[in-house]
Amino acid sequence: MSDNIPFDLQQIIISKLPVELEEIILNKLTVDSIPIGLQSLEHQHQHLLVRYKDAVNLELKYVSIADTDTDTFPQNTVSVTVPQSVVNLDEPYTTIDSPHGLLCLFSITDRKAVIWNPSLRKAVDVVLPDIADDEMCRTVLGFGVCRETRDPKIVKIKMDTKIHMDGGVYVFTLSTRIWRSVYSSNVPSKVTIFGEEQVVVGGVVYWLAIPRVGGGDWYGNLIVSFDLTSEEFGEVKLPDRLAHTHCNLSMIKPRESLVAIEGCVEDSELVYHVWVMKDGVPKLFEKLFTISSHSPYGSLNSIRGFRKTGEALVELQARPSIRTLAAYEPYSKSIKNIGTSEKHIYVYSYTETLLLLDQPVITN
Repeated sequence: MSDNIPFDLQQIIISKLPVELEEIILNKLTVDSIPIGLQSLEHQHQHLLVRYKDAVNLELKYVSIADTDTDTFPQNTVSVTVPQSVVNLDEPYTTIDSPHGLLCLFSITDRKAVIWNPSLRKAVDVVLPDIADDEMCRTVLGFGVCRETRDPKIVKIKMDTKIHMDGGVYVFTLSTRIWRSVYSSNVPSKVTIFGEEQVVVGGVVYWLAIPRVGGGDWYGNLIVSFDLTSEEFGEVKLPDRLAHTHCNLSMIKPRESLVAIEGCVEDSELVYHVWVMKDGVPKLFEKLFTISSHSPYGSLNSIRGFRKTGEALVELQARPSIRTLAAYEPYSKSIKNIGTSEKHIYVYSYTETLLLLDQPVITN
């Protein structure tokens, strides 16, 4: 792109192009022809965004670690400039990562969501209307990017005291900044409890859920999905082992795959069994490995994510009030210390992206 065109105008031109043409142009540009502020984005590097509370002054911090294949990991670590809208967000809040390099932070207390691009150091606020979180009513939220349009979307599901979805399903689309009611022909069972945990894989949002069995008891596990392109719901049936486990079940998204983590206490020791859904086929889950170990850095506390190399990122209890993040290689069982914190550590994998480049920073 010509150096005679002002940088701001270049941003506007790129943002107005069709998605396919935009991707072609960005991929074909040489590093020298891209504005300096966007040069690193052309390479689509993988990073880990780590959120933790400093053990000394209890300050909440974010750092970015280049997720390289080399032995230099995790030496390339830099502090992240956090937008003021994120700093001002009341805790507790939920953060969801996206395959398109965006994160979305939800605060029920603030009735607000913040869509954040760490690569561009840019965030956009979104008001969450008609939010409920009490004994009478509850709101479930999800976030992701549409596969076809690359438009960020927030889905809001409102449930009443009977734990059904008659309260409605609404979708916010960033390009229009409008909330609209969504009709889905395959809304999941009205007797399902959604968990707060969710992941996004390939433009589909997944929630862990608990169905009501027979006469009315809540029992078992299943996964409810929402496709951000078709805006249709679906259900992912788990294999019997996971559907009826009495252990703690959670989900993680390594390398654009849906992974279920089964945390159990076996022989007085906490172990984690890692299962991956094969080829996107429901009920076809394969056990990858089990993590059960003590290390010089502490005892296993939880799995926080995965590197692109397949190493698990685990939280270790170093001593009563200190936890540390480590990279665990499941086959050699070697472990590498990354850092320490006072409270829980959260890890989000993201790639550099130009999404939000054309967005004004205003409150919806």
